[in-house]
Amino acid sequence: MNLALLVIDVQRALFDATPRPFEADAVVARINGLSARARAGGVPVVFIQHETPGSALEFERDGWQLAQGLDVQPGDCFVRKTTADSFLRTNLGEMLRALGVTRLAVCGYASEFCVDTTVRRAAALGYAVTLAADAHTTHDKAHASGADIRRHENATLPEITSFGPAIRAITSAELEFGGVDHVRKPWL
Repeated sequence: MNLALLVIDVQRALFDATPRPFEADAVVARINGLSARARAGGVPVVFIQHETPGSALEFERDGWQLAQGLDVQPGDCFVRKTTADSFLRTNLGEMLRALGVTRLAVCGYASEFCVDTTVRRAAALGYAVTLAADAHTTHDKAHASGADIRRHENATLPEITSFGPAIRAITSAELEFGGVDHVRKPWL
């Protein structure tokens, strides 16, 4: 299988505190559905956790832990990161190469930061990327709501063609983890 599912920064300090991200519970439920289908299809599930010393996201503190309700299973993979880029100064690229991964499905938090940066970096590194359009989220900002930010990312990222590999944004229900192609084609 040359596909992996990346679950970015779905952590307690980000999801369990008030105010919560846009559609927090629904996003976790969609991620759990994606993860279950990925595992059933033999696709690796990679949980990526952000850490910042001296903050609620400090390594191994309660806030750094994965969000309550997120389904984690034996055999899942884990990556620690310190920047918005899940590849920068981490073992993610090495892990994906060892697993023979060439395509990524991406979901998680924050749509305009870690999800955006990781999707762009993955495409720049040659990975075809599918963004689970309804399984990433962020907090409302002064300039835009979490819903507006997610819509913006879903519209903008697929328009980037200069990296070469395609970036697609489709709903979590459309994402397929079995067979040759991970995107359900409506005409088949």
